[in-house]
Amino acid sequence: MSKEEKIEELKKRRKEAKKGGGEKRIKKQHDKGKLTARERVDLLLDDDSFEELDEFVTHRSTDFGLEKNKIPGDGVVTGYGKIHGRPVYVFSQDFTVFGGSLSETHAEKICKVMDLAMKNGVPIIGLNDSGGARIQEGVSSLGGYAEVFWRNSMASGVVPQLSAVMGPCAGGAVYSPALTDFIFMVKNTSYMFVTGPNVVKTVTHEEVTSEELGGASAHSTKSGVAHFAEENDAICLQQIRKMFNYIPQNCEEKPPRQKSKKPDSAKADKLPELVPANPNKPYDIKEVIEGIVDKDSFMEVHEHYADNIVVGFAHIDGRSVGIVANQPLSLAGVLDIDASLKGARFVRFCDAYNIPLVVFEDVPGFLPGTDQEWGGIIKHGAKLLYAFCEATVPKMTVITRKAYGGAYDVMNSKHIRADFNVAWPTAEIAVMGPKGAVEIIFRKEIDAADDPEAKEQELVDYYKEQFAHPYKAAARGFIDNVILPEETREKLIKALEISENKVDTVPKKKHDNLPL
Repeated sequence: MSKEEKIEELKKRRKEAKKGGGEKRIKKQHDKGKLTARERVDLLLDDDSFEELDEFVTHRSTDFGLEKNKIPGDGVVTGYGKIHGRPVYVFSQDFTVFGGSLSETHAEKICKVMDLAMKNGVPIIGLNDSGGARIQEGVSSLGGYAEVFWRNSMASGVVPQLSAVMGPCAGGAVYSPALTDFIFMVKNTSYMFVTGPNVVKTVTHEEVTSEELGGASAHSTKSGVAHFAEENDAICLQQIRKMFNYIPQNCEEKPPRQKSKKPDSAKADKLPELVPANPNKPYDIKEVIEGIVDKDSFMEVHEHYADNIVVGFAHIDGRSVGIVANQPLSLAGVLDIDASLKGARFVRFCDAYNIPLVVFEDVPGFLPGTDQEWGGIIKHGAKLLYAFCEATVPKMTVITRKAYGGAYDVMNSKHIRADFNVAWPTAEIAVMGPKGAVEIIFRKEIDAADDPEAKEQELVDYYKEQFAHPYKAAARGFIDNVILPEETREKLIKALEISENKVDTVPKKKHDNLPL
């Protein structure tokens, strides 16, 4: 074969690999409202930055006639490129090739880029669209999944791992995304479940569709498995790109610094009047956040799950921060099982990747009830407490109103080594609310009074005057200062600046024993 023929052979093989499963299958993919694996990679990465690896890999199976059907790439596109000029590794499963099913070689391709990501300290992004294990390969396929799972576990806390579920993801396949840091799903075209609708019907006699059982809406509102649910592939990929404005390359680096922007002026001007005079009246904590952080920088995570707590990324004076905030608009901002899990997971991510934490606190306590107690609110609430306790990044807390009982301790209090704790004049820091406290402390006096209701109100007013304010905590040094709402942004900027090089350690250990 001449040199020219060899060059033509390479070109021909490249063209063959780019075709994937062929025009008919690509059309079918498009008809479902889905992009192909390569189209997704092109949208995700900076223009002309993708470098493909293992383009010509094919499976090695000889069972069930598979040896007669070999397609270059074997159902997954792998390689590296850039997002906002920063390197990332990526794998994108190709549903047009064997339904994106995972074979031994398919898994090896994924494992190769994961190993490289770890060695080079670079994030890894997985775009999942697969029919699951390639049944014809049997245990070889299952072994391939386990190799991927092991790498997910080893990479956790070392390099950021982002997963987009952009088609089917069922059975054992779900555990790779579940082991990563954030899961993005696409509405109406993606689903995740361990057992599908047919198995569910056989075992429990429930009639349920794939979308109802494990679609983007189900997982972003009910289970909390998905952090984001987007309208289509393109928006999903744009959201992944957006996240790279806030996260670093690896656990050794700090997040990227952005250009500072002033907060939304309308929201900032509203801060002094935002907390109602009536302590039982709700307000939107997101307005507090947006009145303090850089304009349009707040990227909410888990927006539609456990909305009594708000978490997300933002910039304050261009610095990346993780926001955790109680939401008075939902369940009065109490902590429950789902909110505790949501908060704890986010806090641990931020701590793993050197992202400072800013907490906005308005919490009346933990949600009471048999459902919560029997569901394990004690151990689940302890996860949020544990996450804040072990975090060594700069930790800031702003108490806007209520900080009652054990929830006061849990929400990044000074006692669990927060760095900067301040309160607004509207803050109430106490064991419990005035009415409950009076009913316990002054029960005998109230019962003995000629007018119990009037006596109770008198004592409630007295208790409020004595305890429903931030000054007893300030007198003990449990908060560093009482500040005006409009001063909050400037105080946080200075606190973040002074703590930029914070060094904190935890005792030497093999690993912790988080209350799972």
